[in-house]
Amino acid sequence: MKAAIPPAYNEVKVTCACGHAFQTRSTHKGDIRVEICSSCHPFFTGKQKLVDTAGRVDKFEKKYQKQRLEKAERLGLAAK
Repeated sequence: MKAAIPPAYNEVKVTCACGHAFQTRSTHKGDIRVEICSSCHPFFTGKQKLVDTAGRVDKFEKKYQKQRLEKAERLGLAAK
């Protein structure tokens, strides 16, 4: 029987870019750094983050603003 099977399963520290850190167990050697975790992911926090690249969100908003206003007027929701 081989001595290296199964691999070592040690505790490691996982650190997120948001600063949140926690301990877990893994076969990975050393600490783990991640970009997003359950403390900052929109699915778990319920907060939406819009990353605007080159004004694309503004361009989209301007494109469909007229349609939204017309729909609001038809439904009687327009601010007077």
